[in-house]
Amino acid sequence: MHSVVIGIDLSTTTCKAIAWSQGGTLVAQARAPLGLQQPAPGAYEQDPQGWWQAAQHALQALTAQLGDYQVAAIAVVNQRETLAVTDASDRLLRPALLWLDERRQHEVAAVAQRVGRERLHELTGKPYDWSPAIYSLAWMARAEPTLFERIAHVYDPHAWLVRQLTGEFATSWASADPFGAFDIQGHRWAEEVLAALPGSVPGSAFATAAPPGMVLGHVHRQASLATGLAEGTPVVAGGGDGQAGGLGAGMVRPGMAYLNLGTAVVAGVYAQAPVTSLAFRTMCAIDGGGYVLETSLRAGTLLVNTLVRQFFGLDPATCLPTLEAQAQAVPPGSRGLLLLPYWNGVMNPHWDAQARGCLLGLGPEHGQGELYRALLEGIALEQAVATAAVEQATGEPVGRFVAIGGGAASALWCQIIANVCDRPVVRAATQEASSLGAGIAAAVGAGWFNSFPEAAAAMTQEGETVLPQPEERAFHAELLGVYRELYPSVKGLYGRLGALRR
Repeated sequence: MHSVVIGIDLSTTTCKAIAWSQGGTLVAQARAPLGLQQPAPGAYEQDPQGWWQAAQHALQALTAQLGDYQVAAIAVVNQRETLAVTDASDRLLRPALLWLDERRQHEVAAVAQRVGRERLHELTGKPYDWSPAIYSLAWMARAEPTLFERIAHVYDPHAWLVRQLTGEFATSWASADPFGAFDIQGHRWAEEVLAALPGSVPGSAFATAAPPGMVLGHVHRQASLATGLAEGTPVVAGGGDGQAGGLGAGMVRPGMAYLNLGTAVVAGVYAQAPVTSLAFRTMCAIDGGGYVLETSLRAGTLLVNTLVRQFFGLDPATCLPTLEAQAQAVPPGSRGLLLLPYWNGVMNPHWDAQARGCLLGLGPEHGQGELYRALLEGIALEQAVATAAVEQATGEPVGRFVAIGGGAASALWCQIIANVCDRPVVRAATQEASSLGAGIAAAVGAGWFNSFPEAAAAMTQEGETVLPQPEERAFHAELLGVYRELYPSVKGLYGRLGALRR
């Protein structure tokens, strides 16, 4: 009887269940959509029961396809910086607060002041920024104090699915870490950070955090009936979808970087020690001991879709091939148009929540093709700046990118990134790298391999390599020089402009 492992990828809008062979071949897949609520401007919530319902639907559809295949193990990877809370009877107290939720922005200063900015960064690996989910708890303590006092359990999405599948209250180091209240070196909840919240939540309210690749529990009878998985199937610790994407791209050693051209543009390099710098945020890797030094821009395909809908009045689902062709006909540099892609603020290296997008050089000669190309170039230029900062901070050169995510399907975008960053872009053989990362964790937990590097070597493959065009090197170096001056030139205007908003 053939065996497979299953990687569950619980993202913001979809739950995917994919079965992988020992050689990393996609055997079968299924998915189910997730709903998203926006109860107020800047507020983003989701029903955690929907996470489990979507997982059930996806697993039912997947197991129905597997026939004689035996499932050796299952692992979960999840959307990060998202949390749900329950009371002492494990009943939901409110919808989950998502990583997109901006209500926590004003909680960062107080927590950082109590812990100390430098101490907080060193302990958790997270610079001063509102991304970590701990600030959603701080917001809840201030805005919903009566509810906050009833909190007995704090879940990340990984812990929620593990609880439904096995009954265990457990998660992965690499899923606990994005809370921003996790000691990334000691691999335990940081009571020092939890004590800085405006209300009291003890470390015991958080799921037990275990090394990726460890069996957390086994599918119980009720979950078996709900999903089609065999009772007793091992459930293995996975991690955050960002780190999982890197693992699914084969990133298990220094010198290479994954580049996820998804909703956000996230890149990461592997490190064996928990190095910290304002050039990146430091995350626990899905390998049981290493780290991912991650850069992030909150403007990837999310910004592409926004531009297409709001500025062009087009449907991204149908118009992108036409826009790509128009942009392909535009020369590098977009005929003097430069775009700063800070639509949702900027994380590394500036960590400026007030920053916003900017178009420089806009004139009558610019149409859809120029604007679309300027967007792709702006994101590539930002990645070049981020990667150079990582290299400077670590002393480790980045030789190439392995591109994953929906944007990696764009040959034009990959070529622009290769040219602007002056290094090869290898398109991963599968765009389901996060699920494959979960599959690799499951394979280690199932005993198929003795280590994560061994599993990644066996289960990951590379696709086409896009090389930089040497004849464009001097031009892009000069363009990058202009781009580097753009943010410092407008930085002082953001606060003044924001004060004038009505």
